[in-house]
Amino acid sequence: MSVYDKFVANKRLRRATILILVCLIFYLFRSMLSLFLLTFIFTFLSVQLVRAVQKHINIKPILILAPLYILIVAVVVWAVANYIPQLVHQSSKIIDSLTKFYESKELRDSKYMSILYDYLQKINIDNQIKTATTQLVNYITSVGAIGLNIFMSFILSFFYTSQIEDMNKFGRQFLTSNYGWLFEDIRYYGQKFINTFGVVIEAQLMIAVVNTVLTTITLIVMKMPGVIALAAMVFILSLIPVAGVIISLIPLSFVAYSVDGFKYVVYIIVMVIVIHMIETYFLNPQFMSTMTHLPIFFTFVVLIVSEELLGAWGLIIGIPIFVFFLDILGVHSIGGAKKGKKIRLKRDV
Repeated sequence: MSVYDKFVANKRLRRATILILVCLIFYLFRSMLSLFLLTFIFTFLSVQLVRAVQKHINIKPILILAPLYILIVAVVVWAVANYIPQLVHQSSKIIDSLTKFYESKELRDSKYMSILYDYLQKINIDNQIKTATTQLVNYITSVGAIGLNIFMSFILSFFYTSQIEDMNKFGRQFLTSNYGWLFEDIRYYGQKFINTFGVVIEAQLMIAVVNTVLTTITLIVMKMPGVIALAAMVFILSLIPVAGVIISLIPLSFVAYSVDGFKYVVYIIVMVIVIHMIETYFLNPQFMSTMTHLPIFFTFVVLIVSEELLGAWGLIIGIPIFVFFLDILGVHSIGGAKKGKKIRLKRDV
């Protein structure tokens, strides 16, 4: 038996080698990571929608997706035209109010806040704000590239899902090719990836939407300034598991204190605690019953490491990737596989 035949026969070594090669390929194309991830997320969600509708009505995917995508484009155009100017205006107002609050005599005279003020002075917060502002400007200048990635991902997901049966039929031809073992292993990892990454992202999106709605309602009742900007911030931070709630508490508390002192800070803390309890005891059991729940220590360690390796994307996809490798290593399988709810690659993607 040749070395090649021995390698093909050794399934464990073969799959480990392929996984390393796939990771290397993604690393080499890391500049396109946003396009890959956005395409996967959009495709996964649209496939789930199509399958859910087809359970009740036998209808072609194109007839489901075309009206939906047209509606999404119309809503996005309307939102950009009406709310982006308000978002920019409210964000600038929040920054101005926080700057005035930071420089105010009230902050220095407060017995409790003076401690915080002295600490901010020690860490040279002014220079850090300037650095953050510079980074923000750089992010704003890259909005065009981000928008292009979102647009391309949106279009690619539409074409894939609208022709999903043809795509699956074409993909199965690779399994019977001369190198069928290679594509069978890639298919194996694809199934694992979908049953971890896809499900976790879908659940986290649902949790982020619910958290944002609850928070926005509370902010409106409290008559907080810049509700649109704060809601956008809460939604983005809600995509970060566990840590997002804690991170969002800091700017919300500063805004609340600038509005009505410690009383509003207490209200904000109570609101965050209540929403976090809803997420922990209701949303997570409902939306994340198909994923591995990590201890909080591992969650924060993974977030720190993934942010260092992948930047802002790491805060969102770090946990799903970690869960994916746990499943690959056989450390702990996701709940969905145990309950028989595994998403079959050959059928859904």
